[in-house]
Amino acid sequence: MTSCGGQRLAEAGAVRFGGLLGDALDANRRGRLSHFITGPGSPAIAVFDPPHRDHNEEGDWYGEHAGKWLVAAAKAAARSGDAALRMRVVAVADHLASVQLEDGYLGTYAPHRRFMVPQPPMPESWNGEPALRTWDVWTHAYLLLGLVEVHRCFGDDRHLQAARRIADLCWRTFCVEGLDITSVGNHHGMSATVLLDPAADLHLLTGEPRYLELAERVLAQADANPRLALLRQARSGADPSEIATGKAYQLCWNLVGLAKLQRATGREDLAQALDLQWRAIRDHHISLGGGPFGGIGHRSREVFNPSFVFDPTAYVETCSLLAWIQLNRELLSISGDPRHAEEIERTAYNDLLGAQAGNGEDWCYYSYANGRRIHTNYWRCCKSSGAMALEELPSIAYASDRHGVVVNLLGPGEARLRLPDGSVVLLHQRTGYPHDGEVRFDVALETRSRFRLRVRIPAWAEAATLRVAGEVHAGDIVPGRYADIERTWSPGDTVLLSLPMRPRVHRRAYRNIQESRAPDGSPVRQQVLHFPYVAFSRGPLVYATGLIDGYKTSEIVRLPDDDAQILLDELPPGGVDEATGLRLHPADRASIDFHPYYGLDDRRDRSWRLTWLGLAPGATGVDDEDCGRI
Repeated sequence: MTSCGGQRLAEAGAVRFGGLLGDALDANRRGRLSHFITGPGSPAIAVFDPPHRDHNEEGDWYGEHAGKWLVAAAKAAARSGDAALRMRVVAVADHLASVQLEDGYLGTYAPHRRFMVPQPPMPESWNGEPALRTWDVWTHAYLLLGLVEVHRCFGDDRHLQAARRIADLCWRTFCVEGLDITSVGNHHGMSATVLLDPAADLHLLTGEPRYLELAERVLAQADANPRLALLRQARSGADPSEIATGKAYQLCWNLVGLAKLQRATGREDLAQALDLQWRAIRDHHISLGGGPFGGIGHRSREVFNPSFVFDPTAYVETCSLLAWIQLNRELLSISGDPRHAEEIERTAYNDLLGAQAGNGEDWCYYSYANGRRIHTNYWRCCKSSGAMALEELPSIAYASDRHGVVVNLLGPGEARLRLPDGSVVLLHQRTGYPHDGEVRFDVALETRSRFRLRVRIPAWAEAATLRVAGEVHAGDIVPGRYADIERTWSPGDTVLLSLPMRPRVHRRAYRNIQESRAPDGSPVRQQVLHFPYVAFSRGPLVYATGLIDGYKTSEIVRLPDDDAQILLDELPPGGVDEATGLRLHPADRASIDFHPYYGLDDRRDRSWRLTWLGLAPGATGVDDEDCGRI
């Protein structure tokens, strides 16, 4: 297991998923991970070869695919025992190391465009982009993560050495020569300061002081840039939309690096900044399906909206899902707080699975709570990000701590975990979750052993019950916390968790708010428009419907103010995944059927998903001044 502080997250190879997540992982391995890159000659790898690299003037972000694929494919091969995939991963990693330059450079840029070469200062574009566009550090950051992951999974030192040569080049450039890293990345530097993540990661792995110095220098330069001021703004309680350009993907990835640096140093100021930013994102910038959303009004695509803005047609970029899951992974491992596992599960079962096509090959670049599902093309970033995000889930699902073992994600599968006394427990999770709330854990041991089993109780699971070895559990069962079961376990013991899955109602309002300044300089906000909406969920799943009456892209319904008075029936399980449906009975119109968002219309390209319905005036249930979380 990887030591991660509060929890030691399981190695991916120790966990097997069944059910929805197991199907998604299998499709991912057979689809995107097996077809996009098949060896050193694949187009996404050929961009690193000298004939292309040495004359490349374009300098866009396409080199990122190599590192992302190495991370995801290495984990998939190690987890599944896929020998053919492992051979391809090693061959690609070896090839990349073979074209690495003597100074450590392993990018896709012509010599005069590389990140080590200072460029003449010119005015920045709206998104803080240098005059000569560069994603060179970004690509190297992903290559660092990819090469290190291949080393972790398969243990060959040559891949770690290739990663160290990249990090040494970055250390010389930014620490010794003093180049400002924010000058070589857009979004006021955030696309380069993501280097904070692999630099801290490499220090945690090797203990090398240079890499800690590099991580701290990246953070210092990010903080010194007045348009970014990463740590100062985060600690001051600035909304994520106000940091640099508010780019969701880049900011969340920077926070992942901040979390790893906090793990390496124990710095309290970093912990404070992380907590404030995590709360701000969770409370104001997450869709009902768990994804960071933005792209409304004057804001660019992929950028957080101001905290008071909600719109059901906002975008969720699949790349942002990856970074949000990784941020919660790091915070979970540091703190052991179940709220981070809660957010990962919500994201995984809704917006992440909802972005993946059933063939494991196609992905949505953007997903919309209300909008058309559109599968993106071969080269787009989000196809690699989605594949990588799925492979994060097995190691998050289970963990160990100094008292025993922890269940973070619910769903069918099994995990082989090391106990504090050195023995091994095999946990089998038998359930139809997330469609069914009955979860059974079978505890397989060689001999009797005393340890604590912690099972996360979802925050929505009011009146959950727990039986251990046939007896009602005497401890507290609190939604949003772990249920602690400490006892002497015998081989064959069982734990039965029952989670009531009553449908839930969610209300939110679209607001158009004009901002101005009073004579004393204080901000003045005036609400101009207010359109209330309603949505539904059951268990961890968000529900959606298709085109209303077969052709309408929106609908307004009349419902009671009291959620308990809304007529919402459960439909018998059916469809591909045997999912329970919901039938809404509004006043003055025919009923509307809802099904889980992730699988609506068999995840077909160009199909419509409508999560939020408009509410008729006078039946809002939403306070005009309420700008809080969903």
